[in-house]
Amino acid sequence: MQITLIRHLPTEWNKKTWLQGRRDIELSPLTDELYLGIAENAQRLKKLAPFELVLASTLKRTHQTAQLYGHACQTEGLLDELDFGLFEGRPKEELFEKYRELWIHNPKDLVLGESIKNLEERVVLFIEKYKKLSNILVFGHGSWIRAMISYSQFGDVNHMNKIIVENNACITLALNSNLRE
Repeated sequence: MQITLIRHLPTEWNKKTWLQGRRDIELSPLTDELYLGIAENAQRLKKLAPFELVLASTLKRTHQTAQLYGHACQTEGLLDELDFGLFEGRPKEELFEKYRELWIHNPKDLVLGESIKNLEERVVLFIEKYKKLSNILVFGHGSWIRAMISYSQFGDVNHMNKIIVENNACITLALNSNLRE
């Protein structure tokens, strides 16, 4: 399966480095730089098309991003962002101050509003659910996309927080159909 992942465009909370998680935050007004980034990614998507399926999480920021790209999408709850629990609406630095070593080196042992193990299981369920498709486009979230990259490259999500995925990043992965043995 080939999967192209686009992280949603920035929100005001992204700009403030606040953790959004499951909070349903709208996109910020777009800048000329973001419009240019959308145009560049759209050219890349044209080369990757056609997509058998276009998906977005249940949160409006992913649907708004898909609309700005000109895509109608289906909603998929497995794509929802990590639930950061009490850290949602707080600066990322507060999470780092409390859990830095665990967050970076062994996140699977971390439980926030949701365990990272559960996030990994959602990634695995997503792969299983869509493995028969050959080319899909996903509008998603930073932690989920990093978890997918880590899982596809290392077989688990423990490397996810060593990966950087900026807003509006466009990443294509070729997933092996037998990732989970």
